Amino acid sequence: MPTKSSTSSRVPSRQPQPDDTPHYHGHRERLRERFYSAGADALNDYELLEMALFPALPRRDTKPLAKTLIKTFGSFAEVVHAPVARLREIEGVGDAAVNQLKLIAAAAHRVAKGEVNSRNALSSWNEVIDYCRSSMAFAEKEQFRLLFLDKRNQLIADEVQQTGTVDHTPVYPREVIKRALELSATALILVHNHPSGDPSPSQADIQMTKAIIEIAKPLGIAVHDHIIVGKSGHASLRGMRLI
Repeated sequence: MPTKSSTSSRVPSRQPQPDDTPHYHGHRERLRERFYSAGADALNDYELLEMALFPALPRRDTKPLAKTLIKTFGSFAEVVHAPVARLREIEGVGDAAVNQLKLIAAAAHRVAKGEVNSRNALSSWNEVIDYCRSSMAFAEKEQFRLLFLDKRNQLIADEVQQTGTVDHTPVYPREVIKRALELSATALILVHNHPSGDPSPSQADIQMTKAIIEIAKPLGIAVHDHIIVGKSGHASLRGMRLI
């Protein structure tokens, strides 16, 4: 005798749909709204970094990664200027994230350089300092940079003269002046960084600056200042009356 077939009462489980909203979507929208309505100053470093990583990681919650990066390197500026090799050590940081962070660093540098290029260096001193810090403050090795100026104190050229170790850069005063003459520069601003973070000048920094001034003066080349930049700020030898 045939048996009556039973009808299954099981309800099939729901499969994710293509248009499902990720759990972090609402958070992203709220963060964007705060940024556009209140401005960047209303956001913490890690929140600004979250937003910076949105294009690189569109399908991932960037908040945990942003917090890890800030904890590791210290600040937004230190993250975007961190060496690529160190960034890659952080779990979740791949090519897209590295490229995005380095794009931000390059953009900041380009904006700062544009401010310096378009103005008299001595009348836009804050822009000069910002440019020097964006260029060098977070470098792992010492760099000695020269800003060559014309008679109107506008920038002719910006060159890294030497790159050294973590705490020393060899500088040759005669080479500095030779390059100034080649460019027909009438003034110089010397800049170098202290990777340790402390911009306080050393005795060697002071002696080297005085040696350059001594060679430059008879040739009609002025040395306006020697700026030392570090993560914690900057020092001006002229401002400290050391030259």
